[in-house]
Amino acid sequence: MTSVKLPPGPSAPRAVQGLYALLKPQRGMRELRARYGDAFTVNVPIFGRAVVLSHPGEIKQLFQTSNELAENIEPNLGRLLGPGSLFALTGDEHRKQRKLLVPPFHGRRLGAYERIIEEETLRELASWPQQRPFATLPSMMRITLNAILRAVFGAEGADLERLREQLPRMVTLGSRLAAVPLPRVDLGRWSPWGRFWGYRREFDAIIDGLIAKARRDDGLDERDDVLALMLQSRYDDGTAMSDRDIADELLTLLVAGHETTATTLAWAVERLRRHPAVLRRLVEEVDEGGSAYRDATITEVQRARPVIDLVGRQVRVETLELGRWVLPKGQSVMVSIALMHDDPALFGRPHEFDPSRFLDAKPDLYQWIPFGGGTRRCVGAAFAAMEMNVVLRTMLRDFTLLPTTERDERWHSRGVANAPGKGGQAVVRRRARVTTPSTPATTSGAL
Repeated sequence: MTSVKLPPGPSAPRAVQGLYALLKPQRGMRELRARYGDAFTVNVPIFGRAVVLSHPGEIKQLFQTSNELAENIEPNLGRLLGPGSLFALTGDEHRKQRKLLVPPFHGRRLGAYERIIEEETLRELASWPQQRPFATLPSMMRITLNAILRAVFGAEGADLERLREQLPRMVTLGSRLAAVPLPRVDLGRWSPWGRFWGYRREFDAIIDGLIAKARRDDGLDERDDVLALMLQSRYDDGTAMSDRDIADELLTLLVAGHETTATTLAWAVERLRRHPAVLRRLVEEVDEGGSAYRDATITEVQRARPVIDLVGRQVRVETLELGRWVLPKGQSVMVSIALMHDDPALFGRPHEFDPSRFLDAKPDLYQWIPFGGGTRRCVGAAFAAMEMNVVLRTMLRDFTLLPTTERDERWHSRGVANAPGKGGQAVVRRRARVTTPSTPATTSGAL
């Protein structure tokens, strides 16, 4: 057996390293890279001893490694989203489930969702105050939540109103619990975990009702919503998804398609207000009916401000050779998205916000990785790109976003996602409507 060879790293106790990671998540990673290089080993709560990678060649090799050699890291969001979630599934079960979930978020179906997103954006923008500062993150959260609810369930109603009220509480609490160990003693509804499981039971009850209602719908095969497509989908052997798996996957889609997209949009506002030349060019393009520079800007926001910092794998064989390293069975491997995106060898002048870097070249999906990579790349990446495009287009068409000379907003961890510290603060005034050629928001091939 090949001898194990791990990267160097700090020797401080696990609790100390965990506190360091909690208090200095962004700067701390950069300091570790400066001290140890583009790969280092940390020892933190929940994951234990983990190798952190930011070398592009080693990350590509990891993403291309078969599931038999390295699978999704444990623990993961599956413990919150359920055993039927793509986060929890491994091997053939993951592959089969993913195959059923890809079609609703690609191709012609994206066009059906675009109208929904613009309607929800217009509804939210109508409440924006003018000429005074306000945080855009809550607005972006409402837009993305309402849009994904309508895309998933296809209609309005009392059950969707209940989900609108319940999901934000559930997502906020779940995000904070994502990095917290499961309790050994059940403290009931008085504990954070107890409250979360209470939310989950309420969610499951609503979903059970929606599934039963959809099954009774004589026009189910004519519907474009995700729930209808999931109920009609079949595995290769002709069997259907169970109701419990559908509930887990619906929760996964609602959570993953909500908070991260909204947070990226808040970062877009934060970046654009501090780069007036980019903002002017975007407004001119909107007025002309174009979209190429907007596509590039969204890609650059995701490079410069990735809302998810780490994705991981876990070694499943006795030893795995990965670039310079030999990793033992059970070894956790974390890919630092932020460190990769800050690499000057991959992105010249990485600390400059420059959308033009993506105008003439699509990003390399093993180097630009806000959606993760390999067989576990986010199935909703194309949907998220289209949604951000529509929201940004509608906002710039209807409002003037005023630049600022204030300092950059600091990174603020919401548990899972990294958000702008002031919520993507904006000052706007309504524009006179400009008639422009109709331009689909899904023309970009960047994602």
